Amino acid sequence: MKPLVHRKRRRERSPQVPRHRMRITKGDTVRVLRGEDTGKEGVVLRVLPKANRVVIEGVNVVKRHRKPQRAEEEGGIVQFPAPIHASNVMLLDPKSGKPTRVRRKKNQDGSVERLSKASGRPIPRNR
Repeated sequence: MKPLVHRKRRRERSPQVPRHRMRITKGDTVRVLRGEDTGKEGVVLRVLPKANRVVIEGVNVVKRHRKPQRAEEEGGIVQFPAPIHASNVMLLDPKSGKPTRVRRKKNQDGSVERLSKASGRPIPRNR
């Protein structure tokens, strides 16, 4: 009689979430164009490419009631900036300080440079 052998089942992979190509990076100064915080400017703290969202300093600040997790911690109301959709913000031109679109240019050495559409000047990466 043959011994009973269990075959391992192959686990199905979860579908990959597409990453969005972001024109905004951490450290950029942006202005909010839509939503509750329209007109506010701030520095990008985090970029979430899978969700196509950005976290901006001082924008979309929400309150959360937290209870202490350990004995030495204290609970209370914590305020922090929540992510907003990347389509609702626009990068500021380093020359004029106005919102501008972004172009990309490949240099001779193969590095990619971001250019301001309005002034044509390069936008430095502030990481």
